[in-house]
Amino acid sequence: MRKLICVALALIAVLSAQAKEKYDNPDTIVVSRDGTGQFRNISEAIEVCRAFMEYHKVIYVKKGTYKEKLIVSQWLTNIEICGEDRDKTIITWDDHANIQADISPLTSHRSPQKIGTFRTYTLKIQGSRITLKNITIENNSARLGQAVALHTEGDRLTFINCRFLGHQDTIYTGNAKTRLYFQDCYIEGTTDFIFGPSTAWFENCDIFCKADSYITAASTPQDVPYGYIFNNCRITTDEKVSKVYLGRPWRDYGYTLFMNCELPRQIRPEGWHQWRPEAVKTARYMEYNNRGEGAATDKRVAWSRQLTKKEAQKITKETVFNIDDSWNP
Repeated sequence: MRKLICVALALIAVLSAQAKEKYDNPDTIVVSRDGTGQFRNISEAIEVCRAFMEYHKVIYVKKGTYKEKLIVSQWLTNIEICGEDRDKTIITWDDHANIQADISPLTSHRSPQKIGTFRTYTLKIQGSRITLKNITIENNSARLGQAVALHTEGDRLTFINCRFLGHQDTIYTGNAKTRLYFQDCYIEGTTDFIFGPSTAWFENCDIFCKADSYITAASTPQDVPYGYIFNNCRITTDEKVSKVYLGRPWRDYGYTLFMNCELPRQIRPEGWHQWRPEAVKTARYMEYNNRGEGAATDKRVAWSRQLTKKEAQKITKETVFNIDDSWNP
C-alpha cells in the first residue's frame, strides 16, 4: 500500500510539473476569439509566458477584435505578438484622460478623480526585447481628452507593419534611454500623437494627421543624444486639415529629426511650434532632404536646423541605438 501511495504521489508531482511548464518552451501560442486557439484573449496568452525567457516566444493572434487593456510586464522578454492580418487583428480599448474613477485605493475617503493621460493606454509594454507584427493597437475613445493607444517603457522594442489608431497622444514613448524601432507602420492622431523621452526610429512609416495640430512632442533629456527620427516616412492629412506642425518641444532639449520624408502642403511654413518660449533655447529640431510642398525651408523657425549631407550620413540606426552607458557609483 505504501508503495502504491508513493507511486501515486510521484505521478501527481510529474503531472503537476508538466501542467506548470506546459507553455515553458519556444512553441507558438495561438489566440483566437472563435475558440480554435489555446486562448480566446491575448491577456491569457501573455500570462502563461515565463519570466525572463531566454528563447523567442510567439503569440499568434488570429483575425478578430480583442477588447482588452493589456500590460506586458517588466519581467517578460523575447515575446513576439504577431497578428494574422494587420487591418483585421485589432486590440482596442476606450479610456481617455477625463474619465472619472477611483485611482487612490489606499485612501480611506475615496473620491473619483480624472484618470489622467498615463492610465489611458490600450497596450502598455514594460518588458524589453518585445516585438509586435501585423497588428492594430487602437484607442477608440471619443475625443474627450488624451487617449493613449501604445505606452512603452521597455528597451529594444520593435514594431513591424503595425497600425496605431487614436486621437490625442496615440503613442507615448515613456522612458528615456530606451530604444524603439518602427518599420512600415501606420500612425494616426490629432495632437502630440507621438510624444515622450525615448529614442525612436521610424522607418518607411505613414503618419496621418486627423486635425490641425502637432505631430510630435518630444521630451528628450539633455544627456540623451537622439530622440525621434523619421526616415523615408510619408506625412498625410485628412482633407479638412490645413495647418500641421512637425512638432513642439514638450520639455527642454526635445530632439526630433525628419529626413528623406514626404511633407504635404499642410505643413506650416515655419515647420515647428515653440509651445514654451524657454524650450526653444535648447530644442534640437532638424530636417534633411525632405520633399513635397511642405518641405520648403526658407521660412522655418530660426531655432530649427537643416542638416548638411555630412551630418546626415552620420545618423544611422547603428549610431542612434548604440548606447554606451557606464555607471560607477
